[in-house]
Amino acid sequence: MPGDHGRQNGNAFVSKVVDDMHTGEQYHTFILSSQRDRVVRDRFQKMALDFLPDGADVLDFGAGTGIDAKAFSARGHRTFVYEPSEAMHEYLAEYCRDEIARKSIVTIPSHLACRVQAVTANFAVLNHFESHTSLFEELSRVVPQGGFVLASMLNPYYLGDARYGWWRANLINLMRRGHYAIASESRIHRFTPRVVARAAAPYFRLERLTPRGFGLATQLYMFLLFRRT
Repeated sequence: MPGDHGRQNGNAFVSKVVDDMHTGEQYHTFILSSQRDRVVRDRFQKMALDFLPDGADVLDFGAGTGIDAKAFSARGHRTFVYEPSEAMHEYLAEYCRDEIARKSIVTIPSHLACRVQAVTANFAVLNHFESHTSLFEELSRVVPQGGFVLASMLNPYYLGDARYGWWRANLINLMRRGHYAIASESRIHRFTPRVVARAAAPYFRLERLTPRGFGLATQLYMFLLFRRT
């Protein structure tokens, strides 16, 4: 299937994180304990909900333990969840058990197993892919014309990372290619917005980038909104 290489790369990273945290519940608690992450998540959810039409279905791609899915469901959006990590999926099933029983949250074995108005991918899910070309082609079969994909990705321009040697060592790669991978077990990738936008075409166009200007130097995450063409 197209995009398998990228998905396997991402799934391996997610599994490694959960293995280190031991259980999905511990990961869930860890994520919610971070004030900075809560602020980012609130902003992401608000942006997604502001663009979603009333009652529209959404796919939470890389849903983790179901935090975003639960919020979308509470606002009247049937939410399909795709989460490849077994540990995270098990905790998601517990955390969202009432919504799953009501079918306001629906777990699916593949991101291709639904048709929705929007796809959300929060907290750097797309940074675990080496390339997004195949993924956006696949998502074009999930999202109709006028729908959108909203992704929260690690910001390659964030100056808070300048204290790390890997950030400084990859500045040339960032300027020349707009993409680099950190030499670690996770092989997490950093992308400029233009590289992701190029991978999304011709199926999606980049409609909004947040933040812009000086904010790109001060914010760890950037939000990219892609509109289905």
